[in-house]
Amino acid sequence: MDKTVVELFAGVGGFRVGLNDVKMNKNGKVSEKSNFDFVFSNQWEPSTKVQHAFDCYQTRFGESDKHSNVDISLVDKKNEIPAHTLLVGGFPCQDYSVARTLSKEKGIQGIKGVLWWQIRDVLEAKRPPFVLLENVDRLLKSPSKQRGRDFGIMLRSMSDLGYGVEWRVINAADYGHPQRRRRVFIFGFHKTTNYYKSLNHKDYYNNITIEGLIAKAFPVKNDLSKNKQTNISKNSYDDLVVMTNNFKFGFENSGIMIDNEVFTAKVEPIQEKQIFLKEIVEKGDIEEKYFLDGSDKKFMSLKGSKKIARVNKETGIEYNYSEGKMVYPDPLDRPGRTMLTSEASVNRSTHVIFDVKTNRKRLITPVEAERLNEFPDNWTNTGMPFRRRYFMMGNALVTGVVRKFGQEILKVIDKEK
Repeated sequence: MDKTVVELFAGVGGFRVGLNDVKMNKNGKVSEKSNFDFVFSNQWEPSTKVQHAFDCYQTRFGESDKHSNVDISLVDKKNEIPAHTLLVGGFPCQDYSVARTLSKEKGIQGIKGVLWWQIRDVLEAKRPPFVLLENVDRLLKSPSKQRGRDFGIMLRSMSDLGYGVEWRVINAADYGHPQRRRRVFIFGFHKTTNYYKSLNHKDYYNNITIEGLIAKAFPVKNDLSKNKQTNISKNSYDDLVVMTNNFKFGFENSGIMIDNEVFTAKVEPIQEKQIFLKEIVEKGDIEEKYFLDGSDKKFMSLKGSKKIARVNKETGIEYNYSEGKMVYPDPLDRPGRTMLTSEASVNRSTHVIFDVKTNRKRLITPVEAERLNEFPDNWTNTGMPFRRRYFMMGNALVTGVVRKFGQEILKVIDKEK
């Protein structure tokens, strides 16, 4: 079996950087291992005319007709995407992924604009043996009024197409990476693969803690808590529309779905040595524009505790919105907090640190933002505005986590021969 990859929602290439252990020297020359052959990738940012992420990908990996810059939802002929062994993507999160019937009851489709359905369409057209997806951890509890519905729809969609699924919420810092970034990773495997056939379909405990691909890449303690089980077959829910209307389930941070049986449990990581902020901050002279202007009262207020009276727009009921106090400035003897796309602005989530050389408070630099996600230094320094460089990293993933997935996926593919 070959090691071809299709990368959807590619951004600035985080999956490729991780899977192929990409390096870049000070002159901007990129080198990558030939672990995987990327035969197609797609990146489209609908909110901006200038496609900075696409341009960055092209700059670093070279211009190629293999890299598409069109709205994936407009690619009607998904069957024209090259055949591939592994489909990857950190798809944008929406608050819903529901299904509805087509006109005249000809079938089922997803709500337009919810990008999960584009992934599902590629899976239907190409049936890749393996799938690796990433999203925010709240996906497991979405939407708030029908907990678990969205993820349940995704599992059923994949099951209908012949896939089994493992998932895990991974905090990158638990496994020796410099950012406390919690994301859910979803590994799918088709029923035609040796991997699918090799699993004991009833030994959920063993699959989650020892034998599963995720368990091998990210070890956990053997004791499972809050474990529960449900069935999503046609015997339980006729189709996706019925699931949309009725499915509700409390997914935990780990689980497996195979043969329509869903088993989920809370797991605890076997933690690796942590990487602290002080290990990734730049040691040289920092430009003056990154330092606070002598008054940090705005940040102190934003990061302080607060209780604000608000009114629910739907019910008209008044309630108190509260936020706890954040450590300020960010401690250098801990991994960094989760970086958001708003990192470049003055807000509660913005990182503020003591500069190791001047002992003055400052913002993190774009290079330090890249290091939090384990990209090569200056990866996004391709001509885009410096604020967009932060945005790209807030949208990206921790490439070291992907690298560990890749190492295990390579072993699984080799066994497919």
